[in-house]
Amino acid sequence: MLKKKGFKGILMLSMVVLLAFTAACGNSTNNGTKGSASNSPTNAATDDTVKLAGEIKIDGSSTVFPLTEAAAEEFNKLHKDVRVPVGVSGTGGGFKQFCKGEIAIADASRPIKDSEAADCKAAGIEYTDLSVAFDGLSVVVSKSNDFIDHLTVEELNKIFVTGSTVKTWKDVRDTFPAEPIVMFSPGADSGTYDYFNEAILDKAGIRNDKAISFSEDDNSLVQGVAGSKYGIGYFGFAYFEENQDKLKVVPVDAGKGAIEPTYETIKDGSYAPLSRPLFIYANNKELERPEVKEFVKYYINNIGQFADEVGYVALPDEQYAAEAAKIQ
Repeated sequence: MLKKKGFKGILMLSMVVLLAFTAACGNSTNNGTKGSASNSPTNAATDDTVKLAGEIKIDGSSTVFPLTEAAAEEFNKLHKDVRVPVGVSGTGGGFKQFCKGEIAIADASRPIKDSEAADCKAAGIEYTDLSVAFDGLSVVVSKSNDFIDHLTVEELNKIFVTGSTVKTWKDVRDTFPAEPIVMFSPGADSGTYDYFNEAILDKAGIRNDKAISFSEDDNSLVQGVAGSKYGIGYFGFAYFEENQDKLKVVPVDAGKGAIEPTYETIKDGSYAPLSRPLFIYANNKELERPEVKEFVKYYINNIGQFADEVGYVALPDEQYAAEAAKIQ
């Protein structure tokens, strides 16, 4: 009898200990999952207890658009209740909205201007600027163009600068045909316009006459140049990469020989003076929203891969780490 009672007592005690241990393990697992979800966009998407929702409005540079669009599409696969519409009003147009508090993030193919920063300050908008990739602003002609093998910075200036009297290609170089030049340029709200104006025209401004067409839509510029044997235009490297079947890139000579934009020449800076960094600007107040912060973190942690995929040049890993540290 004593043995049976002892056995039953031991059995009951073992069951109590086992149940307590199981409950403790269950609580530990749940707590661990919640902690992981709050720190990782990927885990948050698979944890039913943590869901992001809302809308993140983005606008600005058409050059940066392919990068941001790629990040938005992939982020939405993880967080299906977060909408991330991306507009293309140009860098200047994006900053106008950004400094009025109308959008959470501005895409920019140049740094913010002092006047734009003053507008943001006046509106009480503080922001974080983040470098996302390198671009090589590409000068292009039609695939059917059989006479241009390169252009110098001086020749580009002669073609595009305000007040230019150049009308035909022969006016640019004696060996070129006496055919009218048809020019295509991003509009004045574009950061690409601003960069070309600064790097090639010494801020003199781009001519505005019947020989030139302006558009904030880089795809329209692609179609314009591709459709004219005597056309010329410029835009981000990704748009050339995407349309190599109908466009020819023009090597640019800045005094050290004609250099063509490639991943290597853009990254090492030898494609001068048309290599440039690309940015996003995030409203700090908007970053307090969990969906915005997670999106920006996701953007910076993955944009190097997206840059390679859409035709831009990724930053060094250590620079992405420095950019990510800004938003912790």
